[in-house]
Amino acid sequence: MDLTNGTVSLVRAALEELLKGYEPGALVGVSCIAAGTDSLFAEAVLERGGRLVVVTPARDYRARKVKLQHAELYDRLVEAASEVVVMPFDTASREAYEAAGKELLRRADRFVAVWDGVPMQPGGHGGTAATVTEARDAGLEVDVIWPEGAERG
Repeated sequence: MDLTNGTVSLVRAALEELLKGYEPGALVGVSCIAAGTDSLFAEAVLERGGRLVVVTPARDYRARKVKLQHAELYDRLVEAASEVVVMPFDTASREAYEAAGKELLRRADRFVAVWDGVPMQPGGHGGTAATVTEARDAGLEVDVIWPEGAERG
């Protein structure tokens, strides 16, 4: 979420390049469409002509957690999705986020992570590093995208 503007452009190009290898009719992207790279991935899937499956952590997620600056894009992606899965939680919480992450991995054939490779801090929970580890432990092929010149803001 804290990528520089230049990095956003680099990541978009890298996602487009990765998705070129998929026929539009066979491409299904699964995303929680959080602000940042989750949404960049979802946009790239749709631009490629693929289908989007949105996984939402809780029933109150849109109202309580989607910030004003992300709301328009979030709503547009939900509207464009071929399926929206809402996890069985009333309130967004760590448990709800973890369940959404597990659902995302359960539905995936491969995992795409925009990640600078920084490992999870000891005792840390969640985040890209943890999800990459979970994906690999689940036997998924993992594509890590961190283009040359990418940086956090």
